Amino acid sequence: MRNLTSKPVSPTVTIHVSGSLSQGHLNYLDQLVASAIDCALWPLLELSHLAELDRVALTYLIGGEGRDFGIVACPNFVREWMQHERTRIAA
Repeated sequence: MRNLTSKPVSPTVTIHVSGSLSQGHLNYLDQLVASAIDCALWPLLELSHLAELDRVALTYLIGGEGRDFGIVACPNFVREWMQHERTRIAA
């Protein structure tokens, strides 16, 4: 018989973000993320309908992904910009 260790997985809550995401939206989004964490929920940002974002919002997504929240259904242009910025910062 195998010894199975299971990592406890928090229940999730999905926060849908659509349209545009800019610096002016980040306080509210951060409050939603913090509230989810306070309730022992892992927040997932669903970005499939995100059409535009500014650099400050992009930095927020880069800094929080995997640490404060997960990202699901991310448009290619956002994922590519995130990767470009990570590469630029690492250089």
